[in-house]
Amino acid sequence: MPKIVNHEERRQEVVAAARRIILRDGIEAATTRAIAKEAGYSNGVLTHYFSDKDDILLSALQSSHRRITARLMDKLAGRTGLAALREVLLDNLPLDDERVQETGLEIGFWARSIGSPALLQVQREEAGDLRRLVRALLQSARDSGELTTAENLDDVTERLLALVDGLSVHRLLYPADDARMERIMTAELDRL
Repeated sequence: MPKIVNHEERRQEVVAAARRIILRDGIEAATTRAIAKEAGYSNGVLTHYFSDKDDILLSALQSSHRRITARLMDKLAGRTGLAALREVLLDNLPLDDERVQETGLEIGFWARSIGSPALLQVQREEAGDLRRLVRALLQSARDSGELTTAENLDDVTERLLALVDGLSVHRLLYPADDARMERIMTAELDRL
């Protein structure tokens, strides 16, 4: 009797293997051969579940984003306005080992996305989700009277996200005092 294979489970095993390699060794080390070996499958098995290497990498990126979103939704429960915005922004900073790894994965994809229209499109779409969330929280804070700045909220959104990106890259390149990064972000929010 042939073995019954759960295709979604096998796909997730391959995605998890790709994620482990990217987190451990960097995105360039995530070759199809290395991913197959890490997952415990032959290289040929990957072609049954993914169209190419970028499809695997894209699935790993989306899996990481789903994990981040789930964690963030838990943190946002019961919070609105500036309190929720603070949680969103601080959660996007690499302030613990898990987020340092996630940031490394994300930044690794930035470089790869430049040469891959499919990855770039997904990066832009998913970054757009974060941008819309930050913008909506700013609007909510303004509507409730928490935020009194007359500054254009689209500009504030871009500045806050650029600060997150800059602090994140800086943290990976030059490990810093995590409390300092949190103080910098909090000071920026206090200026609003």
